[in-house]
Amino acid sequence: MEGISLAKLLIIGALIVLLFGTNKLRSLGGDLGSAIKGFKKAMKEDDSAAKSPAAEEATAERVTHKE
Repeated sequence: MEGISLAKLLIIGALIVLLFGTNKLRSLGGDLGSAIKGFKKAMKEDDSAAKSPAAEEATAERVTHKE
């Protein structure tokens, strides 16, 4: 078995288009794209939110432990 060839992929793609139609696939692609975009945005916000309090805590510890 050598895997999936280009011809097999084209046949599978044609069958998917025939089953679902172009409008359904277009809306599905748009939904998938917006979901990925939202996930990336949430991960970026989570990373920046996690970094900010840690930096503030480190500064607060230095100030409160000063003798």
